[in-house]
Amino acid sequence: MIGVDTSVVVRYLVGTPEAEARRATKLIDGPEQLGLPLVVLVEAAHVLRTQYGIARADVVETLIELLTRENVVLLGLPKADALEALVRARSLPGSPIPDALIAATARSAGAIPLYTFDEDLHRHGIPVAAP
Repeated sequence: MIGVDTSVVVRYLVGTPEAEARRATKLIDGPEQLGLPLVVLVEAAHVLRTQYGIARADVVETLIELLTRENVVLLGLPKADALEALVRARSLPGSPIPDALIAATARSAGAIPLYTFDEDLHRHGIPVAAP
């Protein structure tokens, strides 16, 4: 397995700059099993939304497609939990993708309740508490 950074993922997803996007595509579409750190999903979601102006729903769909590739292994969270979190983020209005992944990671690790000042975090299906 090889690791993949956010810069490679973003170029693969947006197709620019062209030369780098071709190299990213060759790597991601290639035969290697890819280790994708959880933080790469969070950072890619942020970059796609803020730097490329891609709608949240489209970012969610794009990340789901990436995660469901057979050669992608998510590092730091079971893939099924991440996919469930992204589906939940898609169905909640205004729900940021990072919050969904934070909640999924806490749930997966048994770190419950999750202490937060974000009163809306409970919408992601985990018990939360204020510090």
